[in-house]
Amino acid sequence: MRDSVVHGVRRGLLLAVTAIVAVTVTAMAPPSVSTASAAPDSAVRAAKEATRIPFGERYRAVQHGGIVRAANSAITCRTTSEFTVVTPADAADCVAARDSATASNDRFDMFYTDLDKDPNTYNSTRSELRVPAGATVSYARLYWGGNLRVGEQKPPKDNGRVLIAEPGGSYREVLADTLIGHRTAGGADAYQSSADITPLVRSAGSGEYTVAQINVAMGRTAAGAWGGWTMVVAYERAADPLRHLAIWDGFEALDAKNRELSVGLGKLRTPTGGKGALGVVAYDGDPGTTGDSLTVGTGRGKPRSVGDTANPTGNVMNSSIADVGVNQIKRQPAYKNSLGYDSDLFDLREALVPGGDTMNVSFRTGRDSIWLGALYVAVDARR
Repeated sequence: MRDSVVHGVRRGLLLAVTAIVAVTVTAMAPPSVSTASAAPDSAVRAAKEATRIPFGERYRAVQHGGIVRAANSAITCRTTSEFTVVTPADAADCVAARDSATASNDRFDMFYTDLDKDPNTYNSTRSELRVPAGATVSYARLYWGGNLRVGEQKPPKDNGRVLIAEPGGSYREVLADTLIGHRTAGGADAYQSSADITPLVRSAGSGEYTVAQINVAMGRTAAGAWGGWTMVVAYERAADPLRHLAIWDGFEALDAKNRELSVGLGKLRTPTGGKGALGVVAYDGDPGTTGDSLTVGTGRGKPRSVGDTANPTGNVMNSSIADVGVNQIKRQPAYKNSLGYDSDLFDLREALVPGGDTMNVSFRTGRDSIWLGALYVAVDARR
């Protein structure tokens, strides 16, 4: 997209409101970021959990700028193993599944992806964050989560802790600074945690970030193994159009008992011909199970279905990490099929009906079970 609202793509308990010149910003309290040895286990155990967290606003600004993100999954199917038998046929099926539009995680014995050379980590993946030149980071938040029950049962005490390394740096421990979503249902033991990492990203800037030690289980069950992380970063840059920037998060399950979720994003006045993008973080969407959809309404006319070549309108949560239909994020590994993790960016130009001044995002699922964790928007603002 020309003048892309997201370059490259990436409620808290207390909200703070800060006004700076003509910019309106809403964000939460400072982050919990420390060196890996600084925080005792008691700090992790202190993080509170809830089985359901309704979606609420995490950050909002009207400024010249946009949102970028980095993301990757933490687990994939096995091609080799020291502990179980992986036949040549199984290995070939796994390789094909990573590039498949239909393969689901419940078909495979899943194992951690571990790219670093650190013997103290059992999973680690990387992704590039591209903050435009001349931009100032306004806010950055890291989301991570997964399934704790597969062939093994991982203890939830580590849900609120993860490691992150900035470009060229060493690992720092990040602790969840808000309520953790954690629910056992449908054969899965699912959670999502998050933390404000603004100072870290503001200092480190663009480059490849590595996230490790996401609490996620390996193995094979009907629920499937899945997990991953997404870093969402809002920035300000004078050369960019004036935009609404907003980040919302929660922890909601869409399944046979609850097929639909609507999130109202409030006032988002956009100009005629305005452009925008919507980002979504979700878990366990299967590419081979259709019937899940995403619609966006702006208070004028009928809500419009949203989708693209990587995320068809009838199967939008399908284990992909894509930007407006293209797998263009630089990440390691860069599997087309993440086998249970979605971090996607959708073009909203067709949904931005002239005269609209609000935004409502609705998810619906048919046969698939999906856990929704975060969404964010960057859309042109009406002056």
